[in-house]
Amino acid sequence: MDFDLPSEHRMIRDTVREFCDEEIEPIAWDIEEERRFPEEVFDELADLDMMGVPISEEYGGLGGDQLMYALVTEELGRVSGSIGLSYAAHTSLATKPIELFGTEAQKERWLEPLATGEYVGAWALTEPSSGSDASDMDTTARKEGDEYVIDGTKQFITNASVAGSILVKAVTDSEAGYDGISTFIVDPREDDGFEVVTEWEKMGLNASPTCEIKFTNCRVPEDRLLGEEGEGWKQTMKTLNGGRISIAALSVGLGQGAFEAARDYATEREQFGKPISKFDAVRDMVVEMDRKVERSRLLTHKSATQYDDGEDVTHSSALAKYDASETAREVAEDAVQVLGGYGYTTDFAPQRFYRDAKLMEIGEGTSEIQRMIIGRQLGL
Repeated sequence: MDFDLPSEHRMIRDTVREFCDEEIEPIAWDIEEERRFPEEVFDELADLDMMGVPISEEYGGLGGDQLMYALVTEELGRVSGSIGLSYAAHTSLATKPIELFGTEAQKERWLEPLATGEYVGAWALTEPSSGSDASDMDTTARKEGDEYVIDGTKQFITNASVAGSILVKAVTDSEAGYDGISTFIVDPREDDGFEVVTEWEKMGLNASPTCEIKFTNCRVPEDRLLGEEGEGWKQTMKTLNGGRISIAALSVGLGQGAFEAARDYATEREQFGKPISKFDAVRDMVVEMDRKVERSRLLTHKSATQYDDGEDVTHSSALAKYDASETAREVAEDAVQVLGGYGYTTDFAPQRFYRDAKLMEIGEGTSEIQRMIIGRQLGL
């Protein structure tokens, strides 16, 4: 049991941390206020070879593992939840499944530009009438000759308005239940019948586009089917195991950022002739933040390591995501409290972390769904 990060992992983490402090942190509030997806940041991440961290070098990736990817995601979340969210959706949801389930031709055509950062990707599962029960979908794909025709609406899709490719879940056999769902690669730039209907304004994470998209007789060649017909739901379950780890890592980053803001303020702000960190009430609050973040980090690193070892991470990833997402919200809320009136203003970061953190308890399976998954794993 070794809790020290391998040297290569530390080097990648430190490189990304420096980049975040120098390039992202100074613009983190501006891009939120402008509701602007920062393409230049993702171009720079591509230059650093960070857009395909867990993807094989053969397809343009860094050749890292899930733990390395979690470290990068955490560092991004520490300064910008929006950038961290778009990065996580691109990597674990839009890119990794093509490596796991795609043909050689699909990997060359679709995986390489994603892994090298030529463009970001998206993953379309949720629909207006389906949320936690994501398998209850109305989007369909019917075979016509050597094409599939996709019809339906997807909602709350991260990156859809800026994506170069989107993995879309659709029903190909309405009688087969879970075994009637398939996955398709859609090119939003070239495929007719694709439309971004809405780009949502949200309480946080507004530099990461969240969209409603519509497919109307959207025709894609049959070679856009990822895997075989009917394998879409199994692919989804495997994808979400890795996705939960990435959201846990992003949550740890948000919690770390909020903790650092509170700690720094508490040691600098003076009342009654001494720093407020010297008062038991404030000190104990900051100590609790540190405890919670470190607990969540350990759970996340454990699950990522198990993933890399080929173990079943259904339980550990749900536990990490559940704990880290709630930690992020609790720590960010306490950070606002430590800063008092300043914490409620947009001049200071805790309010942004607080608003960003709430989505972590909702996206990629709510906390209630994580408890259900954990309960099943415990035989309850």
